Amino acid sequence: MGRIYDSITELVGNTPLVRLHRYEESEGLEANILGKFEYFNPSGSLKDRAALNIIEQAEYEGKIKPGMTLVDFTSGNTGIGEATYANAKGYKFVAVIQPGVSVERSLILKALGAELLQVTDVPGFAEMLKTGLSLEGLGKVMGDFAKSKGWFYLDQCSNPANARAHIQKTGPEIWEDTDGKVDYVVQLVGTGGTLAGLSAYLRKKNPDIKIIGAQPHNKSLKNPEFPERNTIDGVLQFNGVPGDKVPTLFAQFDTHYDECFDVIAEDAYEAGRKVVQTEGFFLGQSAGAAIWTATQIAKRPEAKGKNIVVILADNAFKYLSTNMYK
Repeated sequence: MGRIYDSITELVGNTPLVRLHRYEESEGLEANILGKFEYFNPSGSLKDRAALNIIEQAEYEGKIKPGMTLVDFTSGNTGIGEATYANAKGYKFVAVIQPGVSVERSLILKALGAELLQVTDVPGFAEMLKTGLSLEGLGKVMGDFAKSKGWFYLDQCSNPANARAHIQKTGPEIWEDTDGKVDYVVQLVGTGGTLAGLSAYLRKKNPDIKIIGAQPHNKSLKNPEFPERNTIDGVLQFNGVPGDKVPTLFAQFDTHYDECFDVIAEDAYEAGRKVVQTEGFFLGQSAGAAIWTATQIAKRPEAKGKNIVVILADNAFKYLSTNMYK
């Protein structure tokens, strides 16, 4: 008899690393693109790792006890993970939803029993957004709101347990699965936890590893003046932005990246569709953007024969209402 797991929390991590042979061939690439398929996590995304680690660290520190209400600001995936593990551990969960997330993410949160609030339900949030979302402002507004309700604010954007999830598990998985033969790692950024954690772990193993970031191009950012614009959901710009927009976790972990690509949504969508057609993997928007970025790296002469690990955050089932697969 195989192993019988005791709970859903034991299933987080150990996601597969798969070489995209047919995609490489279709693009004429001579580098090896290795996809880290994070949608194999229980709630369907990379964010399961951070969500579980944040909750378990708060438990370890005695800050939360079963029956309490947990709250976070989320674009969807982290909130879905937090709702999942809150259920498994006996907590209630409230999600304050980032404007403009896909319909599917909100529906999943509701199905998980989470209470959904809009930013207009949080005192001071709408006023803060008038000058642009700042991480310092977010922490104060959300922290004050949670305190007024007697809830515990998980604070995915600034909680070091977010990045440590990738130091403790994701980084070691990549290193072990490649036998240490990893030359580039490509990821997009929401909170910055993945890039911060992987950079911290992998650079200690090999300082020559190239940490590659990607972000939505200005043409692919959400903008109320262009509601029909294609965007890359759930990720933010982090390179070349004002200091208050740089992920807090970067400073906490002294994070450095080697390069950042600006990705147009249509290019991300096309890369995702091509992976479906050549490999059968059904990728989400940020995963498509990561594949497009890896492809640009792989086209370089110096990347010939090198291993490019790509973090594929989730699958496309949360994006069926968007233009990605229409």
